[in-house]
Amino acid sequence: MGILDQLKKQNENINKKKEEEEISALGWDAITAECERAYPNQKNPKHYHPIISYRLGGNDPLDGISVYDGGNYWHFVTYGLSELYDKESDIKEVSGYGMEFTFKLKKDKYENEEDEIRCVCGILQSIARITFSKGELFNSFEYVYTRQTEGIDCNRKSNITGFITLPDDTFHEIETPNGKVCFVEFVGVTDRELKAIYNKEIRVRELYEKLGSNITDYNRKSVI
Repeated sequence: MGILDQLKKQNENINKKKEEEEISALGWDAITAECERAYPNQKNPKHYHPIISYRLGGNDPLDGISVYDGGNYWHFVTYGLSELYDKESDIKEVSGYGMEFTFKLKKDKYENEEDEIRCVCGILQSIARITFSKGELFNSFEYVYTRQTEGIDCNRKSNITGFITLPDDTFHEIETPNGKVCFVEFVGVTDRELKAIYNKEIRVRELYEKLGSNITDYNRKSVI
């Protein structure tokens, strides 16, 4: 085989590898495409990923979290609860757990904004870990109440201690090559609000109407 034939063969192998990589990441690409539909001018958002992959023994199950600039808030979206690469589950209609998490954090005068962003990423990884370890799904109009009284911000001073869940109003449900994926948004709520839901004094939908926003504001007061 001549040198030109060898180069041609090498290029063919490289192109074949690239095609295989593209095919194996179609689930990931579908999420990114929806994000770019919502934020067309942000091709390179902030992105955070584990140092050690969960598949290789790492502690964080999500392969990545992208953070888009929503103007007065940061919009987080996870990669990993759905099937990002090859189809592995037997349910063709649904990709993985059929969901990805989102979160909108209000921009504010934080001591260190980057620390707050990374803190949210850690929280989303922790919630995803529940799904991976226990198979628990998080649907819209539910609540996450752990009875903790410390704030979820990195300094643990906020009134926000838990969450309610909503359908994300920015990202639409998508059909990927691996099945359906919906975006479940987590909205921060106070201990008093969570206790009211837990004690059946108010429903999640009613609380959301009182909040009047799906953007988490660490400095807001309870609406109850």
